[in-house]
Amino acid sequence: MLLAGDIGGTKTDLAVFSPEAGPRAPLVSLEYQSADYPSLAAMARDFVARVRLPIEWACFDVAGPVINGRAQVTNLSWVVDEAVLRDELNLKSVTLLNDLEAVARAVPTLQPGDLRTLNAGRPLPGGAIAVVAPGTGLGEAFLTWDGSRYIAHASEGGHADFAPTTPLQSRLLEYLRHRYDHVSVERVCSGLGIPNLYHFIRDSGCGPELTGLAEQIAAAPDPTPLIVDAALGRPQRSELCAAALDLFVSILGAEAGNLALKVMATGGTYLSGGIPKRVLPALENGRFMRAFVYKGRLSGLLAGVPVHVVVEQAALIGAASFGLELARQNGEWRT
Repeated sequence: MLLAGDIGGTKTDLAVFSPEAGPRAPLVSLEYQSADYPSLAAMARDFVARVRLPIEWACFDVAGPVINGRAQVTNLSWVVDEAVLRDELNLKSVTLLNDLEAVARAVPTLQPGDLRTLNAGRPLPGGAIAVVAPGTGLGEAFLTWDGSRYIAHASEGGHADFAPTTPLQSRLLEYLRHRYDHVSVERVCSGLGIPNLYHFIRDSGCGPELTGLAEQIAAAPDPTPLIVDAALGRPQRSELCAAALDLFVSILGAEAGNLALKVMATGGTYLSGGIPKRVLPALENGRFMRAFVYKGRLSGLLAGVPVHVVVEQAALIGAASFGLELARQNGEWRT
């Protein structure tokens, strides 16, 4: 059996898969808080001890670049290494891949029920596909057609420069330059970035916060869920939080449009990660698509690009698919 995992800066999903059931039907799965464990090996040992299944292989997707089978997990202190994990977990093999490459690998297998469509567009057969995934950080990837199938490519585009598109966003950039040496798009378009937007809106004098909410946000280890919930009226709407979420959606739309232009994503653009499915109402009100297509002379091109929100665990599906495929290629099992 295969152990597959989606390793994130905030949470990690681990699951066991078999070749018979395939990558969309885990035999057992558990969610962990990443910061509760000193390493991936320690977490995986806990998981293996709980499930008590005959696991022989593992494939993990990690938030960060994977180089020569080794990765430093972005927004987490873990360093993961294929050979070390293989020995510590006593497995036949362990494979690492970038988390957005895993999401990209899953995209061609997604079903209509896995998606919410923001723009139906006019997809071109074999056209490149863009993937943008704001979670704890901001991940980006893309797929190209090789004549018979889609090939996934990892990217670290989330760490490219933030490019403002409005006067408000220009003021945001100046505001953040006093805090960071480099203002990447991840600083304003991720779970880590949403508090930056909230503080900017608050410090711009847009009005008082709800009684008690400011104290909760200030005390929270991760204030992003509080900000998002208050923006969506859960349980009570905060205008400051709503303004921060509106700003996030506009920046996400612009960045998704940037990636779609750079890879000529005529096959579609997919939003994945933990945040888009959580803020669907804010993505569906038109603000996102206005920012997505706002590209001057090429606005018409982007208006034809399909845009979908992935509401399934695409990264885990992609990691499981890759692990099962590698095992089949190596003759370890056949279906």
